[in-house]
Amino acid sequence: MSKQYDYVIIGGGVIGLSVGFTILQKEPHARTLLIEKEDDIARHSSGRNSGVLHAGFYYTADSFKAKFTVIGNQQMTAFCKERGLKINKCGKLVVAQDEQELEQLYELERRGMRNGSQVKIVDEKEAEAIEPNVRTYKKALYSPDTATIDPEEVCRALKNELKKGGIEFRFNTRYRGHEKNTILTNQGEIEPKKIINCAGLYADKVAQDFGFGQAYTMIPFKGLYLKYAKNKTDIGINIYPVPNLKNPFLGVHYTKTITGEIKIGPTATPSFWRENYTMTSNFKFNEFLTTSFYLSKLFLTNSFGFRDLGIDEIKKYNRSYFIGLAAKMVKSIDPNGFGEFTRPGIRAQLLDKTTLNLVQDFVVEGDGKSIHVLNAISPAFTCAFPFAEYLYQNHIAV
Repeated sequence: MSKQYDYVIIGGGVIGLSVGFTILQKEPHARTLLIEKEDDIARHSSGRNSGVLHAGFYYTADSFKAKFTVIGNQQMTAFCKERGLKINKCGKLVVAQDEQELEQLYELERRGMRNGSQVKIVDEKEAEAIEPNVRTYKKALYSPDTATIDPEEVCRALKNELKKGGIEFRFNTRYRGHEKNTILTNQGEIEPKKIINCAGLYADKVAQDFGFGQAYTMIPFKGLYLKYAKNKTDIGINIYPVPNLKNPFLGVHYTKTITGEIKIGPTATPSFWRENYTMTSNFKFNEFLTTSFYLSKLFLTNSFGFRDLGIDEIKKYNRSYFIGLAAKMVKSIDPNGFGEFTRPGIRAQLLDKTTLNLVQDFVVEGDGKSIHVLNAISPAFTCAFPFAEYLYQNHIAV
């Protein structure tokens, strides 16, 4: 592994793969290596993604999310269609429960129109024509461009494109540090001209090793979906509640998968270490101490309403309560028709250590030697292609 490279990408999730795809298009002869600590790509957030291609109406103007979600949806849809990958163009309805949420619904419409998203407010009858089982208060927001894909299939297709183009992969290769611009790993040293950190749950640790990302720490949140086993017909579209725009979570909702199956979720439960998928998996004591410290501070200060959020998330482990949240948005759903939970995913959510607020947008820091992608949270999968293009034009190629 003493070979020299133009670029080394750390992390085999959708952002790392999309960065490699962009480099391949811009510089097909560049010597590029992607390293991943697991035995294959997309083992964490990207492979455990809900699969929803978002349409770009949640996000404030001038944010990365606002700039890249609409075009990202279009580019990911085209990528899937060109390669025969599965996609379900089922659309989405966002429903309101009361007058206050109705005001928020109009705010979502304003954001969507400003961002170039194809959205419109519909009345109850129009909503019922789109989805007969939906329940809403007076109005709903309709997004025809929201779709679902298979995130693992997309990541595999990207991996194949990169390999065909000559990009090298090294799996089971953990970043251990650096000396100047030489990367130290458990598999030896690597000498790149430029390092691109797309390490997801550990992106902040890698960034801080280079002197960046000092203002942040990672607070992981675990997400679970519950499968509806009774049938595939009770719901025909993604149905979402009006979210609390003060935090980055979208609330319990219905998702229609690429196979037409129905699931509800997710939870957004604070986790005590970064890969806390089960009670004991990948436990790291130092992560436990750091995360517990910041979770305690958030709970005591109730920053951004964290205490209420945390209590509500704990309630979701009560199956009846969890199903009840979803049942409010439809006329009829069989509470006994739900089966098993999906495998958990963990959101790599940054916390600003000074303000004690969750960071709502992607963060990019770096210099001429290293670039660090922090807080690549939802809708990062949807945004992956244009975000990678932005990184190339503004950070990688300069």
